[in-house]
Amino acid sequence: MKPFARSRCAIAATALLLSGAAAAATTELVKPSVLVMDKSLTPKQQAMMETVARRYDTFWHTGEERLAREALADNFVDKTPPEGRKQGPEGPLLASRAFRAAVPDLSCAIEQLIIAGDRAVVHLHFRGHFTGTFGQRQGSGQAVNFIATDIYQIDNGKIAANWHIEDNLTLMKQLGAL
Repeated sequence: MKPFARSRCAIAATALLLSGAAAAATTELVKPSVLVMDKSLTPKQQAMMETVARRYDTFWHTGEERLAREALADNFVDKTPPEGRKQGPEGPLLASRAFRAAVPDLSCAIEQLIIAGDRAVVHLHFRGHFTGTFGQRQGSGQAVNFIATDIYQIDNGKIAANWHIEDNLTLMKQLGAL
């Protein structure tokens, strides 16, 4: 191969690698099936609030921790934490890791996203298969299918607080814990 052709190939290969790395670093955010928007918010406020909510929900869909870190304020407060959950951004990160150890193929869909004032309310639907471990229990591939509703308080483009409720009765039955 001629030196000029070799350098063109090297440039093309480098560009391909860089474009692949950029694509890998960009995750498409999950889209809500239904979006209800407070019309009194400016378009910029609407877009910011929708993006931060979708970013955090995509974290639950993919397990990509950088998305949670981008969405949550440093002083994030979980207003309804389960017993033993750490406060701050580390709490949801640890919860996601533990849940993905039980349900590695976990997915999260946004059925509804309602944005009003400084709040975003999301109705989430989680699905997957219990193939990992949960406490002392080993999964055998049984389906996991449950819902949750979260209320995010958004301040300065970050989720400052979260109130949430999950259908834990259904989840625990599916995991064989009840």
